[in-house]
Amino acid sequence: MATENPSPKNHGWLVAFSGLGINLALGVLYTWSMFKAAIEKEFGWKGSQLNDPYALCCLVFAFAMILAGRCQDRFGPRVTASIGGLLVGAGLVLISTSDNYAMWLLGFGVFVGLGMGFGYSSATPPALKWFPPAKTGLIAGLVVAGFGLAPVYLAPTSQYLLGHFGLQKSMLIFGVAFTAIVCGLAQMLRNPPPGFVAAPQAAATAAKPVANHATAGEMLRSPMFYLLWTIYAIGAGAGLMVIGSLSGMAKKSMGEHAFIAVAVMAIGNAGGRVIAGILSDKIGRRWTLMLVLAIQAALMFAAIPITANKDTLPLVIVLLATFIGFNYGANLALFPSFAKDLWGLKNFGVNYGVLFTAWGVGGFVFPKMQQMLTANSGGSFQASFITAGVLLVAGASLTLLIRTPAQSR
Repeated sequence: MATENPSPKNHGWLVAFSGLGINLALGVLYTWSMFKAAIEKEFGWKGSQLNDPYALCCLVFAFAMILAGRCQDRFGPRVTASIGGLLVGAGLVLISTSDNYAMWLLGFGVFVGLGMGFGYSSATPPALKWFPPAKTGLIAGLVVAGFGLAPVYLAPTSQYLLGHFGLQKSMLIFGVAFTAIVCGLAQMLRNPPPGFVAAPQAAATAAKPVANHATAGEMLRSPMFYLLWTIYAIGAGAGLMVIGSLSGMAKKSMGEHAFIAVAVMAIGNAGGRVIAGILSDKIGRRWTLMLVLAIQAALMFAAIPITANKDTLPLVIVLLATFIGFNYGANLALFPSFAKDLWGLKNFGVNYGVLFTAWGVGGFVFPKMQQMLTANSGGSFQASFITAGVLLVAGASLTLLIRTPAQSR
């Protein structure tokens, strides 16, 4: 008698692409540089007010991953992602009703940040459980690519909505749409049945499954956690510093077409996640991470003369943004893979949630630092890029201390 249940392989790809779709909606965070310009124009906010909801959202998003990861491990990805969709929608609808600074901190900074944590934390773990270790990097990169790719459609969509409906109605439209999309796709997420084992696939550098699945407490007692956390904060923070201000940088040479740089950077961001994931399955996580951080450092130093020259060709700005986005995105594929390699899948949700706080701290500290350095230098980005470049060189050097299972080198 034929079974009505889908094969594990087919259902694994369904889960992976559903997770990618959820992240496509949650990636609204990366279009903040466009919202910021509209906020300044419509609300008259100045200075730190323009960055604070974004910075707070990054911080809340990261720390919400701990609670959301525990929820995912206990109640499953479907419930967790649905909560995320409702929270993101509620936050966007809330800010659509007000131009009050505190309300935007609550709506975008807290509610949207919480929703992103719940949605993002539920997308990757179930997908990884359906595939063998040799595909860890590929699947992690593919699922999180949605988050980075989002501005490809959100940048032009935001440009259109902001131009035709204004900021607040645009937030209402996004709130309703993202609630429907995330909650709908959440119903496709599920973990494999008990006893399921993914078919092995030979790969010389793929990490072996971890036999002893570590708890969060055991992970926190490992020196390797603090090393990875530091490197993650540097790699993510440097990228988010540029992403949050990209539209403003691009406007100097691209004017109203600055959204193109945001969209093209998103392609690099998403591509970096997939390609770095695949490369890490081939040559190892550590060497891939070292390469990514070293290239990102070089790009930060190259950005100094590029952004300082008012006559810089728009194509150069776009290419710079694309490569910075590529290397930043690579971090979001590599660190989930590190977490699985080192501490297993049983408590992956909460373990990666704790590690992901590095992304939030980096995303909060680096943009604040960039804002302060830029203000103190009369609007120049030079000091920010030098500082980020030096820290990235240090991060690349620290990768030499990483010790993972032999297969992931």
